[in-house]
Amino acid sequence: MLLQIQQLHTPQVGPLDLALGAGELAQVAGPSGAGKSLLLRAIADLDRNEGLIRLEGQPRQALSGSDWRRRVGYLPADPAWWADTVGEHLQPGGEHWLEALGFGPDVRTWTVDRLSSGERQRLALVRVLQNRPRVLLLDEPTANLDPDNTLIMEGLIRDYLRDSDAAALWVSHDAEQRSRLGGRLLLMESGQLMESNG
Repeated sequence: MLLQIQQLHTPQVGPLDLALGAGELAQVAGPSGAGKSLLLRAIADLDRNEGLIRLEGQPRQALSGSDWRRRVGYLPADPAWWADTVGEHLQPGGEHWLEALGFGPDVRTWTVDRLSSGERQRLALVRVLQNRPRVLLLDEPTANLDPDNTLIMEGLIRDYLRDSDAAALWVSHDAEQRSRLGGRLLLMESGQLMESNG
């Protein structure tokens, strides 16, 4: 198993167990305030939490926080930007991802303040993928995208999971998107996670 979570809990989430296999995409749905974003943040070790999490058999505590977050890549619904230009946020390389998402090589010189919310989401995905994570934690990654860019981003993420034998936990409110993506559907309510039978 690629990612194993046992008795993960925070004041608002869990305790819950979850396992993701290599290449697997599991979706999380549920009402606003159910704890979906808090679950992803806890797995990424951004909020205080307790429980046992293993990545490829290795306990989370065996890695530094930054190393864990490189291997378990978290893409929030509203990604943070801390420097003036796009290039300051990106590593060298990854041009194929930039091109696939509609950006030319000059995008690295763009100032962050000129980016639309959709451009920020697409570029933040490249930022995460450049770390070659084993697991992606995706919090509404296409919420600010038009239908065409949504399909492109879905395809790119699916290709990454297949080519890298990685796994993803994808939060989505979009029923049509959940139908397109397939995979396991998990329902979250009041901080508890359960498998959907539908």
